[in-house]
Amino acid sequence: MERWLRLRAGPLDLAFDPEVGNIRRFTVDGREIFHTAHWVGTPAAEAAGSVIDAHLAGDFLAAPFGTSDLVSDPPHGWSANSRWHPVVRAEDGACAMMRLALEREVMGARLTKELRFCQGHPVLYQRHVIAGGEGGLTFAHHPMFRVSPGDHIAYSPKRAAVTNDPLEPAHVLAPWARSEDVTRFPSVSGCTVDLTHYPRESGHEDFITLIEADSGGIGWTAVSRAAQGDIVVVLKDSRVMPVTMLWVSNGGRGYAPWEGRHDGVLGIEDGCAAGAEGHRAALGDNAVAREGVASSVSLRPEGRLILRHAIAVLDRPEGWRGVAGVRVGADRLTVEGIGGGSLAVPFDGTYFSV
Repeated sequence: MERWLRLRAGPLDLAFDPEVGNIRRFTVDGREIFHTAHWVGTPAAEAAGSVIDAHLAGDFLAAPFGTSDLVSDPPHGWSANSRWHPVVRAEDGACAMMRLALEREVMGARLTKELRFCQGHPVLYQRHVIAGGEGGLTFAHHPMFRVSPGDHIAYSPKRAAVTNDPLEPAHVLAPWARSEDVTRFPSVSGCTVDLTHYPRESGHEDFITLIEADSGGIGWTAVSRAAQGDIVVVLKDSRVMPVTMLWVSNGGRGYAPWEGRHDGVLGIEDGCAAGAEGHRAALGDNAVAREGVASSVSLRPEGRLILRHAIAVLDRPEGWRGVAGVRVGADRLTVEGIGGGSLAVPFDGTYFSV
């Protein structure tokens, strides 16, 4: 029996794995947008040591984010390790929508997920509702993308970028460092790293947190992928997701099942967390909170939190140098190019305002 739940509308095709809450695949005109680790679906996945790593692919909601030192939930929470059951599924050829509910509670909260897209709109809209619960929660989306050395990465304005302890011994970014200039982040060599281009040299694993300058607007990250011939724009509601955490998985893990082969991968993890400092730290003083934004949300029995997130895909023109800016209009998403020129695709301009 097919494990995945499918949604289709014109050239858009999505596969969702309800057993672990993972958007396993998302294709536009047959082109795969997300990354899948090379061991997924093979016997080597048994060496992963966790459900998350065994099924490492696509996008999922992590709640709490990372490995919690406050609750006994598995890494990235039950939202990424247990079953979501479908509540509503609708397809009419032009549009497709699926709403699901998490079968387990997260810190007493009930979670629902909604995925939707329409033909002619190369955009995956994803909404989560967190209802009830108690305590301080961290969370983040976790989409992963294949990229090439030197691919351009653009961001909405950030007030600062910060690092914590490195994930692995093989890393490039200086630990416990800070910069207000994303083109000049301190490195372990004493030089600086330009975060607007994917690294050209592999053999390292890095994690860095970017703090939104405008935590009341729409934040975005745009990756111009040369090999795939596209531009992927990841958008978030900065009112509830004031940070974007970048996971640069670039061949820095030599043990099974990674084997030094998991490189050229970029995770764009929008959410509310204290980077890699941990769940307990996120509820108090930490590097993110010191920048003046929230690093956790307080759940309340009668509370309701809505997370809005979208991923748009545009064709990359020949000679495209990268993204200079992104604008969300009433019915269009416009991408400005470095050196001039612009691209636009249909977009629900009310999505982040309701």
